[in-house]
Amino acid sequence: MITTPIERLASLRVGTVEYISPDRIEVQLDIESPDSVALNTGTPRSFPRINGYVMIPVDLGFVVGQVSWITIQRSPYPKRSGFQDFGLIDLPFPLRKMELQPVGTLVATEGGYKFKRGLETFPSVGDIVILPMEEQLKSIIESGENRRVYIGNSPLVGNAKVMIDPDRLFGRHLAVLGNTGSGKSCSVAGLIRWSLESAEQQKTNKDVPVNSRFIVLDPNGEYSKAFADKRDANIYSVNVEGGDKRNQLQVPLWFWNTDEWCGFTKASPKTHRTTIVHALKSVRSGNVFEEVSKQSDFASYVRTVIDTIEVNKASGNPWGKFPFPKSFHQSVEKWASDIKSDEDYSEELNNAIQAFSAKVQEFIAARSGSYPHYDYTKAEVDSLIALLKDVFLKAGGKEDEFLPTDEDSPIPFTGENFVRSIEANAEILSTTDYIVTLMPRIKALLSDVRVKKVIDDKELGLSDWLSNYIGADNKESLTIINLSLLPSDVTSIVTAVIARMVFEAQQRYLKLNKQCLPTVLVMEEAHYFVKRYNDDAENTGPTTQCCKVFEKIAREGRKFGLGLVLSSQRPSELSPTVLSQCNSFLLHRISNDRDQDLVHRLLPDNMRGILKEMPSLPSQYAVLLGWASELPVLVKMRTLPKNQCPRSEDPDYWDVWTGKNKREIDWGKIADEWQNKKNEESAKE
Repeated sequence: MITTPIERLASLRVGTVEYISPDRIEVQLDIESPDSVALNTGTPRSFPRINGYVMIPVDLGFVVGQVSWITIQRSPYPKRSGFQDFGLIDLPFPLRKMELQPVGTLVATEGGYKFKRGLETFPSVGDIVILPMEEQLKSIIESGENRRVYIGNSPLVGNAKVMIDPDRLFGRHLAVLGNTGSGKSCSVAGLIRWSLESAEQQKTNKDVPVNSRFIVLDPNGEYSKAFADKRDANIYSVNVEGGDKRNQLQVPLWFWNTDEWCGFTKASPKTHRTTIVHALKSVRSGNVFEEVSKQSDFASYVRTVIDTIEVNKASGNPWGKFPFPKSFHQSVEKWASDIKSDEDYSEELNNAIQAFSAKVQEFIAARSGSYPHYDYTKAEVDSLIALLKDVFLKAGGKEDEFLPTDEDSPIPFTGENFVRSIEANAEILSTTDYIVTLMPRIKALLSDVRVKKVIDDKELGLSDWLSNYIGADNKESLTIINLSLLPSDVTSIVTAVIARMVFEAQQRYLKLNKQCLPTVLVMEEAHYFVKRYNDDAENTGPTTQCCKVFEKIAREGRKFGLGLVLSSQRPSELSPTVLSQCNSFLLHRISNDRDQDLVHRLLPDNMRGILKEMPSLPSQYAVLLGWASELPVLVKMRTLPKNQCPRSEDPDYWDVWTGKNKREIDWGKIADEWQNKKNEESAKE
């Protein structure tokens, strides 16, 4: 019967340290150590086992090592305990060796054991290696504080519960990576559901709903089914049948900022961007009248001229280097020829126009002669602006329209007004010839029936959108955004707008409330949204613009309480910037060698042995490592009921071929829906 600690350690001994370095320990196993199953640790356990754990006693407790490989070394004689007449009776004997990667230290506490990463004391050559007991092994796997959400079990440690801290998992971004069919979507859906269920069970006030916010960007329409049982879940999609606007995806075009308009239209920064900036500034400041009349159209033109001078004045020096003096003088002459009196105008307006014309003629006369100069002083430019403002006010404009307006502020306007504003500003800026390639893209967007319901909403208010998509006060908010029916050339920009609006809302919440609003933005098939791009390209398309938005969120989102969850089957196609900002990883089966190499390089953890299991992991199994886990751990994710799994199951070819599962085909119905004929017939009725 074992009575002393020394005898207990001797019974658990399996080998001796032969080699040690900061990142690697080699152990020679004793001949008496178990060959396949250890029976002396409390419960039967496989040993030796790849990615299993062993311990080495040191001064502060035990150094914990993870088995990375096992081999056999041929020896001319057996190394057995006791006296032997070597070489006379025994034949050459194989010696087993294994390599360990040191992962941390296990120390005894009053309540049991506590595991912590890192080593303060290294073992030495000749130290014994022992098997951990059941209690010690669970302390290793179940290490960490605030373990609140149960996500699965560890097959390496007698199915010990693997629990995580949501602050660690979501607070510093999570990447869920793996091949198609490996269980990624179920893991993502499970993490959301299990987090909400745990919060419901552990909330302090049972009468108040869980105050959570999850926003899922779903390009394939998989998650609507997974959360159909959630009554409070907001599920938005395109072209909802029945005309129920509550479930219609809405991302009004007046949400779009300059970068997003330039990305969608593939605008050139040298010719197109300036026109778009001026047009947005004009249309957001109200410089487009809903009811077009001769005088209102004239006022709109004058307001655009004022904006042009103000923008140039702020960005450069109109009486110095920019715009070039002669160019600015030529613009003044053109404006004077366009701003003329008319018998249909009021007397006050005609008087204001004549005062402006007289001042321009004075400037023109001063810049004529044999050796004219075209410089304008600051006072001269200010006098032009003052006279133009007087013309604008006499034409029916309002004083408050001269307040500074940011071209990217989400102030409502219509698509028709935006088109008119671009055309008017192009005429003033002399870029009409350059917008020939720009206008067709914008007009095609505004007339596309597939996206009209999404971008054309005059009634939706900004506060209502934020409440619907991010979440109302003290309410469990789960938003599923189904992007599957959006045209591919619009999906990236709509996604970028949604993500940016969420991010900027988080920024403003922190600014006003001095504390952040924890929110999780989930991206399924993230390689669609954060696809790596060539930063040297002059023109930035919609895909590049979308990726830049998520790169900014990845870098700065944590400060404002916005966490990212990326799910992708092709990590090698993802933006390196976004991946490098992920501090936690849930890795399912990854077979592609290029993807494996990328994962090995990007991981913030120096553990490599357990990652070698990635190509052979069964479905539902994953490796959790990084900030969310004290050490890399193999976990079998909890099983979701079939009705709670995303719609991503494998096609049942054989059952359909053999007639076991029926598939009725009505291509006419699909063609009518595709061509929008059903909606056209309803409109006629």
